Amino acid sequence: MAESMSAQDKLALIYENLHEKLKEVIIEDVIIRQNRSLKIYWGTATTGRPHCGYFVPMVKLAHFLRAGCTIKILLADMHAFLDNLKAPIELVKYRAEYYRFVITSLLKSLNVPIDRLEVVLGSSYQLSAEYTMDLFRLCSVVSEHDSKKAGAEVVKQVANPMLSGLIYPLMQTLDEQYLDVDVQFGGVDQRKIFTLATESLPKINYKERAHLMNPMVPGLSGGKMSASDPDSKIDLLDPSDVVEKKLKKAHCVPKEVEGNGMISFVEFVLLSVDGLKNGGKGRFVVERRKPEDGEPLVYEDIATLKEDYEADKLTPQLLKPAITKALVNLLQPLQEEYQASAEWQEIANKAYPPPETKKKEKKVKDRGTKFPGSQGGVEAKPDGHVEGKAKDQVNLGTGAEEAIENLKIQQKAPS
Repeated sequence: MAESMSAQDKLALIYENLHEKLKEVIIEDVIIRQNRSLKIYWGTATTGRPHCGYFVPMVKLAHFLRAGCTIKILLADMHAFLDNLKAPIELVKYRAEYYRFVITSLLKSLNVPIDRLEVVLGSSYQLSAEYTMDLFRLCSVVSEHDSKKAGAEVVKQVANPMLSGLIYPLMQTLDEQYLDVDVQFGGVDQRKIFTLATESLPKINYKERAHLMNPMVPGLSGGKMSASDPDSKIDLLDPSDVVEKKLKKAHCVPKEVEGNGMISFVEFVLLSVDGLKNGGKGRFVVERRKPEDGEPLVYEDIATLKEDYEADKLTPQLLKPAITKALVNLLQPLQEEYQASAEWQEIANKAYPPPETKKKEKKVKDRGTKFPGSQGGVEAKPDGHVEGKAKDQVNLGTGAEEAIENLKIQQKAPS
């Protein structure tokens, strides 16, 4: 498809449905003057379970691939560890494997070619001597204030933050150089880190990159869709009855379009996905509640849908069942692939340990914590961190060698 597209058509597809773009002159130079494949990276910290909000960046990655871009997906395992231990060191490699399964399956379900897609594990190069030296160089030109400000909307904010949260934005900046890309793509919540990268890389004699940002789709409860808030999201593996139950309770004020997560999901996911699958303009169909109410409402653009919603022609009572039906159909291929893969299911259980079954136990004499078998299990919380008696050992490991060994996963090509 990309071979038959003009430069302007490629740019239009790359920029479609973006919230903001920075230094687009870099992109246009590559596409128009250099006439080569644009190299883009998108990174995700492997923390909590991916949710339906991931469809937003996946749709844009699909657009990039169709426009002939070369994509690198960074499974940012080290970033997940640095962000307030959202990915404990003993679970990092399983989280990365889980994300690899999910992202590859999502992209395949969108009917896009993935031959120009490469999945890279952060720890595969971020532990090298060269990277560490460059990180030190970056530390020497970026202030504590600027690093903290850059990570404010991405790194978990706590009363007494760890130094790891200051390193996080610096590593994301440096990744642009080590992944050898022209562009970094992410959500608009990454803007401050993107600005830091633009300002800082030239200070250590590396070129600046362009940045593309997708909008953040509001969660079910009205705020940001977050892995740490179960009520704000729909898990990609949620069964249809759970999807229906969550959407029924979703925040969806009649006649209000701004901040309406349901309408945003139609705009940035459902219409775009239908267009990708059918190779044309997307359609979103809303069935009437009763046959006598008339023909279904069919939308091919978001402007008309918003007009009907503001006029109360399209109500939450009509919109929510239509989204439920479309989303259940969208999740079906991924869920079928998960059910058919014993390996994926095994990785899921290792990446996100289920809560221990609590049994009534007889009281025994407290023998302290040093005798064999005294360590209890752990339970993965929604944002990815763990709780339990053995959480310190799981979080940090017993030493550097063990920590590095725990990061190793088998490198696989997308299939």
